[in-house]
Amino acid sequence: MTGLQMWISFYTMLRKDVVRMFRIWVQTFLPSVMTSMLYFLVFGTVLGSRIGSMQGVNYMTFVVPGLVMLAIVMNAYSNTSFTFFQSKFFARSIEEILVSPTPPWVMIAGFIAGGVVRGMIVGTLVMCIALFFTHIPLTLGGVTIIFSFALLSALVFALAGLVNGIYAKSIDGINIVPTFVLTPLVYLGGVFYSVHSLPTWWQTITYMNPLFYLINGFRWGFLGTSDISPLLSASVLATLIATLVGINWYFIRTGLGLKQ
Repeated sequence: MTGLQMWISFYTMLRKDVVRMFRIWVQTFLPSVMTSMLYFLVFGTVLGSRIGSMQGVNYMTFVVPGLVMLAIVMNAYSNTSFTFFQSKFFARSIEEILVSPTPPWVMIAGFIAGGVVRGMIVGTLVMCIALFFTHIPLTLGGVTIIFSFALLSALVFALAGLVNGIYAKSIDGINIVPTFVLTPLVYLGGVFYSVHSLPTWWQTITYMNPLFYLINGFRWGFLGTSDISPLLSASVLATLIATLVGINWYFIRTGLGLKQ
């Protein structure tokens, strides 16, 4: 394929997904915004006034990065896994792509791009909602870090969602991972607390949670402080991206989980 043809293939997949998510915005954008608003009200306003401060800032400000990251992660993952599953089992459009000369990396980019777009949009909406509840001390350098971590985190979980979409055999296989894997990992990754407030044995477990590094790197962009080095967070992100790209490329290149 020529460069123009690959661009058309990528753009077609992305445009189809973006048009779908805006057409059903009540299902794609609104639930995460409403859920985050409830989190801000309960954990920030009600409990935050009793907890006081965390890492030198008020509790509401402390939880904002984690809740924004939660929205990004869940939406990027769910969008990509459902889109690919739908293309494979319902629309059967994946068969048309497989018989075309579209390279595997273009297929990967086309399917995950929609997840990244949705994750970034929802994350931005949640961030705007947070501004009504607390003051966030942003700087130009901090905004750059926030955007970079948000984009890379959305990319990581869009890639992970593609793995799930490739191997899922039913709609239950799509829903079970966000419910029983992603949500606990995010909640236990330091959204609502600092790892230093935990017992030593629980800190050790937390350090094995990849979401912990993403949340803390993201928080560093907001507050300038985190439980770990931002360079370590960035290294974990880079490793996850490289690993997931390799896994997805292998699956699509060999047709594992795709050929019925």
